[in-house]
Amino acid sequence: MEGKLKKELGTTTLKPVGHAGGGCISEGQSYDTDHGRVFVKINHKSGAKLMFDGEMLSLETILKTETVKVPKPIKVIDLDTGGCVFVMEHLDMKSLNKFSKQLGEQLADLHLHIKRQMEKQNKDQQTVGKGAGQTEMAPIENYGFGVNTCCGYLAQNNDWQSDWVQFYSQQRLQHQLNLVEKSHGDREARELWAKLQLKIPEFFTNVDVFPALLHGDLWGGNVAEYANGPVIFDPASFYGHSEFELAIAGMFGGFNSSFYSAYHDKIPKAPGFAQRNQLYQLFHYLNHWNHFGGGYRGSSIRIMKDLLK
Repeated sequence: MEGKLKKELGTTTLKPVGHAGGGCISEGQSYDTDHGRVFVKINHKSGAKLMFDGEMLSLETILKTETVKVPKPIKVIDLDTGGCVFVMEHLDMKSLNKFSKQLGEQLADLHLHIKRQMEKQNKDQQTVGKGAGQTEMAPIENYGFGVNTCCGYLAQNNDWQSDWVQFYSQQRLQHQLNLVEKSHGDREARELWAKLQLKIPEFFTNVDVFPALLHGDLWGGNVAEYANGPVIFDPASFYGHSEFELAIAGMFGGFNSSFYSAYHDKIPKAPGFAQRNQLYQLFHYLNHWNHFGGGYRGSSIRIMKDLLK
């Protein structure tokens, strides 16, 4: 692998530094090269390229908004032995602490980026001598993403949809429940979902949903800080409802009140937020059920029952 990395990165130096690390999906290692220090994620599974291609486009897209810091992606490299590596900027990171408020502000800016861009373009079009093409990114009017991304190691269908409720119901919840059915054949889950999917539109009555660029998997393990501010990493991005982002953030902790206050100062909670938060947490509990087994069944079933009350 190291020979391939040297060739692809155009470096004669490739010296491992620090401790090898990794999550439950991929391994990680930092290296010093002729061009500076890089961080390399390694995954030997057959679906690694799809996962890393999605992560690379996610990082590139977040980077272009100039709202919140992410590691700069460098290259996805196929390994001769199978699997893939993903090379990105190395950042000296530590646990999120003093920059929690700043992360809340910057995450809200990320979520508002497309809306602000649309407003700017509309204003420019009303100004003599200006028109389309003045903005730095093409405005997004639908829900989805340019490629499929992976939340954990499971691929997400990011085909574009004009209707958010349909996108979320079919391409997130239905997809996860299909996987549950395939692996576990859970009758109770199947019966609850048959009722719940009919009720989902009710949770969005009088709610103004607009496409927001999401990190997509923003739990405490995917946020940190470096010398200059907060950092988010390991994204599974798509354009969706901004409230979706806060669901997993609230499930496993890692975010304090200053984060939420700063976020909601810019994006206030809309009526029905608490129920939709449960609806969005359902995706993550189902996803964990599909990744890690029946320990997450109880939470998935409980949420479906609560939402049907």
